[in-house]
Amino acid sequence: MSPIQFYKCLADDTRLKTLLLITLKQELCVCELQEALAVSQPKISRHLAELRKCELLIDERRGKWVYYQLNPELPAWAVTVLQETAANNSEYLHPHLQQLSQGCANC
Repeated sequence: MSPIQFYKCLADDTRLKTLLLITLKQELCVCELQEALAVSQPKISRHLAELRKCELLIDERRGKWVYYQLNPELPAWAVTVLQETAANNSEYLHPHLQQLSQGCANC
């Protein structure tokens, strides 16, 4: 993965927050992301599809839910960027992490 491809994939607020939340929580399902980011299911699914297309995420179906996690084949530098960004921007992620901690009504 080239740096330009990586950063282009992060250039949207919803995609960036999605990646950072998944980085912090290891894996999340669509309904959890929908609740945390307060976006519709079609919108979050569209962004997740983009992140899969960029090869930043992988998905796994469990029953009727699809769970997402960082692609284990991401270069170490990309994982470090995501981890450092998530760890050092708590004000950016705080409201979304609060929503996650309240649980998902749809899951």
